[in-house]
Amino acid sequence: MKTVSSLILQMVILTSCHAQKNNKQEIKKYPIEVNQNTEVAEFYLKHKGDDEPSISVGTVSSGKLLNGKLFPFYGPNYTYFDAQSYLAGRGFIHSVIRDIVLESYKQLEVSEPERHFYIMECSNEHGGQIYPHRTHQNGTSVDFMMPKLKNDEPYTDLDHLGGDHYWLSFDNQGKYSKDPSIVIDFNLIAKHILILNEKAKKEGYKIAKVIIKIEFKDELFETEYGKKLKESGIYIVRNLNALINSLHDEHYHIDFEPINK
Repeated sequence: MKTVSSLILQMVILTSCHAQKNNKQEIKKYPIEVNQNTEVAEFYLKHKGDDEPSISVGTVSSGKLLNGKLFPFYGPNYTYFDAQSYLAGRGFIHSVIRDIVLESYKQLEVSEPERHFYIMECSNEHGGQIYPHRTHQNGTSVDFMMPKLKNDEPYTDLDHLGGDHYWLSFDNQGKYSKDPSIVIDFNLIAKHILILNEKAKKEGYKIAKVIIKIEFKDELFETEYGKKLKESGIYIVRNLNALINSLHDEHYHIDFEPINK
């Protein structure tokens, strides 16, 4: 019987994305139950997919995913946010989008070595409706957890809530409703979005849309990287209905699309 450590090591080594091939760093362990580690590792090895490219059919709100790839559960500086969501098959993604996201984390590992990032829900294995999301149907939509600070230091204590993370609440300035000393790191969000778009362009893709709480845009654009984001031409939603707006205060949603679409 393989040990948990060997299963997790094999899970990451076997990731087909070129972004992981040359990574020699020791794999970090993050707070996940040991039995979930084993189950997650086995699930990844069984469902990670082959080396053939994925195909997105239709749109993010009415589509399907052919030959989708399971996003790795974690790597040197990132973790999929919830084992239950992962084992339910909600972490599948288009092969190109997987590579774009992994390349962004690889760059952030160098420029932000003290930070750890959390990817949230993606798509079902074959796409289609994934409750309660209205999009995420063809493998090109990704939710990213808001990075946070407390007293100007990286803060991750709220990042291990699993699916309950979607229900956290932040005010219009990005302060956590239960502890205003915990704030969203808008500068790092803007930096990540710019990196994602840069990596996407190298793959013939671009960011089609960013969904984030509308009231956050002023805070976002006031930061160093936010100013660059504002000038980048990347589309960030201008209006959302009240429900959707309220649900995007603890994560930012990104849709990707081919540049020639």
